[in-house]
Amino acid sequence: MPTRRIFFNQLALDARIGILEHELRATQPLHIDAEFDVDIAQEVHDQNIATVLDYRMLRSAIVDECTRAHVNLLETLSERVIDRILREFPEVMSARIRISKPSAFSDCAAVGIELQRSR
Repeated sequence: MPTRRIFFNQLALDARIGILEHELRATQPLHIDAEFDVDIAQEVHDQNIATVLDYRMLRSAIVDECTRAHVNLLETLSERVIDRILREFPEVMSARIRISKPSAFSDCAAVGIELQRSR
């Protein structure tokens, strides 16, 4: 089955995440990298966005899921994002997401979790 890959690099947002005392009091920046392999079910018509999966909808779902409520663990958040994408977008055949905290440590660019799932 032919697929097309939609990807996001370093989608930046502020989220309420973490289990440490200072993380419970304030938002912190997250960077999200994601890839979605989409079933090519129909021919692309350049003047009709309905012939492709609109990546604005994927972005909106990611941002909403990451900012809707406090989550303690990156592992939990990554599971929630992937679950939502696979539930709401049946044309997504596989998804990979990497969520990182760029401010967690001063001695590295970021720390995070990567999760991949396929139908």
